[in-house]
Amino acid sequence: MGLLTQITTFPLAPVRGVAWVVGRVLEAAENEYYDPEPIERELAELERALLAGEIDEETFDRREDELLDRLDEIRAHLRGTDTDNTGTGE
Repeated sequence: MGLLTQITTFPLAPVRGVAWVVGRVLEAAENEYYDPEPIERELAELERALLAGEIDEETFDRREDELLDRLDEIRAHLRGTDTDNTGTGE
């Protein structure tokens, strides 16, 4: 940027700063949302609860399916593809 451009756009500096901060917050939120580790830990805890008799097989199956679907969504995002969330497979 030239000096003249910097001077004329200086009043917009706070807006650019806020936009930068929002971008970093969004990036951090996405990184946290698409982190597979918490899902993997929850799957391990779910299996432990089943083996300890704290939950029944039906509850385990239902929750495991939910977690595995979430893990598939995360892996698809990390690969840069989109998943079919309609459940139809189409």
